[in-house]
Amino acid sequence: MTGEQTIDGAPHTAVHQDGIGQPDTLERLWTPYRMAYIRGENKPEDPSADQCPFCRIPAMDDADGLIVHRGQLAYAVLNLYPYAPGHVMVCPYRHIANYTDTTVEEAAEIAALTKTAVETLKRVSKPAGFNIGMNQGVAGGAGIAAHLHQHIVPRWVGDQNFMPIIGRTKTLPELLGDTRSLLAEAWA
Repeated sequence: MTGEQTIDGAPHTAVHQDGIGQPDTLERLWTPYRMAYIRGENKPEDPSADQCPFCRIPAMDDADGLIVHRGQLAYAVLNLYPYAPGHVMVCPYRHIANYTDTTVEEAAEIAALTKTAVETLKRVSKPAGFNIGMNQGVAGGAGIAAHLHQHIVPRWVGDQNFMPIIGRTKTLPELLGDTRSLLAEAWA
C-alpha cells in the first residue's frame, strides 16, 4: 500500500508496511548476496593454510581467482567483498599473519605491487584518492587474520556517501570479472 506525502514541500510516495511497524518513507534496496559475507560462508573455520582462501587462490585460473597480477613472492587480487569498485589486495604467497613476519624480499614486493596497483587504478578508474592499509589481527579488523593482505581501495568524492552508513549497502557499478580484466590488461 502506498500513499502520497510531502517531505520538505515536495511530493513523495510512502511505502506502508501493512501493519508491521510504523509507515515510513524509506526505500528498500535488498542485497541478499551480502548474506554470504555476513554469515562468513567463505571464511575458513581453520586458520591453517589448508582452508585459507589466500593460499587457495594462486592455484586457480586468474579469472576464476580474480587475480590481477602474479609476482614472484606476492600477488594482486580483487576483493570478493569490495569496499569500493576496484578494491585490490596484495597478498604474499606464503601463509603468514603479520607484516613483521615478511622477509625483506616479500615486504619489497608487497610494496612494489601496491605501488603498481595504485598506478594502474589511477589510469583505469581515475579515483580521487585511495585508502591503503593492512588490518592486523581480528581486533585490528582483519576478516582473515591468518594470512597477511594489504588493501588498496580507490575512492571518489562522495563514492559511498550515505549508502553503507545509513542504507547498509555498497554500490558497485561493475562486475568483479570485468574489473579484473580491465586491471589485468592495464597492469604495467
